[in-house]
This record gives sequence, structure tokens and C-alpha cells, in this order.
Amino acid sequence: MPIGKPAMTAVAAMVALLGISSVEAAKLDLNTAEGAWMAARKTQCSTKDGEPTVYWFHGEAYSRVPGERDRKLFNVDGMNVRTCVTVNDPQRGKGWRLISRELLFYVDPATGEVLRTWTNPWTNQTVNVIQTANDPVNQRPMFAIGADGKPMQWTGTVSGNTWWNTITVPLLYNNPLGGEYQKYVGGAYHATEMFNFFGKVDEMVSDKIADPRVEVGWVRIASWLPWMEMGDRAGLMYVHAAGRKLDKFDDLPPVMLREIAASYPEYRTPPPADDTRPNETSWTYFKKKVAPTPSAK
Repeated sequence: MPIGKPAMTAVAAMVALLGISSVEAAKLDLNTAEGAWMAARKTQCSTKDGEPTVYWFHGEAYSRVPGERDRKLFNVDGMNVRTCVTVNDPQRGKGWRLISRELLFYVDPATGEVLRTWTNPWTNQTVNVIQTANDPVNQRPMFAIGADGKPMQWTGTVSGNTWWNTITVPLLYNNPLGGEYQKYVGGAYHATEMFNFFGKVDEMVSDKIADPRVEVGWVRIASWLPWMEMGDRAGLMYVHAAGRKLDKFDDLPPVMLREIAASYPEYRTPPPADDTRPNETSWTYFKKKVAPTPSAK
């Protein structure tokens, strides 16, 4: 929602009051808007513009079908390579923007290798597996002062020298694989992403640590993946995973390093800092990789 001129003036005054003038802050106070804003950046990436950060996570994917026991479908190994860049707003002061791309590989639990095909236990059909390769996955700029003029607040919890933050992201939007009448007959993409970030308070508030260690838990509840060819079969799937920031890219598991070297070499680095492309999702990526069948037109 656009901010009117009086509100914009108030925002500017708040920025001046808080003294938000540099990405390189002194020791953070998580009870201030600037401290909360910088802690969010240090959770996601580094305070140094353009410095790459790599998150890795590993977990399992299960089915949920009414009336039957949940089935384990496969393992998952994922990564996100990212960087943050400083942006400036004349009213809200300095902000930062996250630039990233991400991979999610579907892995055979028995062999530990990336799946090429998968036998659907409901249809008994063997289908080709389409890995998730979303490039880019960028975020809007974040400021210590919100668009409503209110200062940002730290939403995490502190216990001793440990902090954690819980972020729930409900999603509902038109499925890019659907037709033009989704409003009338359904077909929206409905999912929820749930994140838990953990770290050490002394590292987060330190003015000497630009990219502190962070661990992450991730749960995703969503519709069947399109390559599973489940059509409108009742049910959904969920992914339960955990991981952390890595010290360097080459700390990824060997199976991921091999796959990236062979098929996704651009994922060694984040997108350029001035990237303005629309975000990719697993559904839009699938649409680029797989042509519709005649019966689906």
C-alpha cells in the first residue's frame, strides 16, 4: 500500500532518530529496530555486500492420503546459495535485499544417489524425476522501518546464549500449471513453509562476525509434485528437513557436488547483485521443462 506524504515524513524522522546509517553496525541490541533488522540480515546471509552464503539441508518426504498410513516417498537434499546487497530508500534509509538461487534434489533412500526415475506406488507407473532448480529466489528489500512507519521488532526467542526464530509462510496463489478458470473450478497452489532458525546470541550481536553460524529446520506441506503425475488424486505431501549455514560451498555432500558440477554449475555462486528477474518456483520450473500432453490442453 502506498505511503502518503505525512507518513513518509514520519518515517524519515524515525530513521534519523534511530541513527540507521551503516550496514556495519556496532554490537547489536536486539530490542531496537536497527538490531532486529541487522539480526535478520545476519540470519539470512552476511553483513558484507556480495559475500556468498550457502545453506544446506537434508530430510525426508512423506505422503498424506486420507484413510491410509503415511508413506515415505524419498529423501531430499537441498541447498541455497545467496548474498545480500545494501539498498537505499530516501524515506526509510538503508535496507538490504536477499539474492539467491536454490536446488532441491530427490534422493533414493537406499543408495543415497539422486533419483532419475521413480515408481509411483499408487499408479505403479515409473515416471521421470524433475529436480527442483529455482533461479532466482529473491526477496523484497527489508528496512528497519516498515512501510507502515513502525520500527521493526525482533520476533525471536533468547534463552541463555541461544536464540531461535520461528517463521511460518502460508502460500495460496494461482497454479501456473492450471488454466484460465481457476477462480471458478479451483486449481490454486496451496502450501505452507515452516522455518526454525537457531544460533548463538554472542555471534549474532558481535560486531566482529559478519556471517554467524545458523542452523535451520524446514517443513513444507504442499500438493503432489507435478512430475509424480498424481493428477487430482486426494492427498498431499510434506517434507521434514534440517540443515545449517556452511563454511564454504565445497562442504556440501559429495552427491550434491557431483550433481551440481554435472548439471547446475551456475549454482556455485549466487545471482548477480542487480538481478531483477521474476522468481522461479518448482511449478514454473516444471512448466519450462515439460510440455503439456494433448489431453491436458
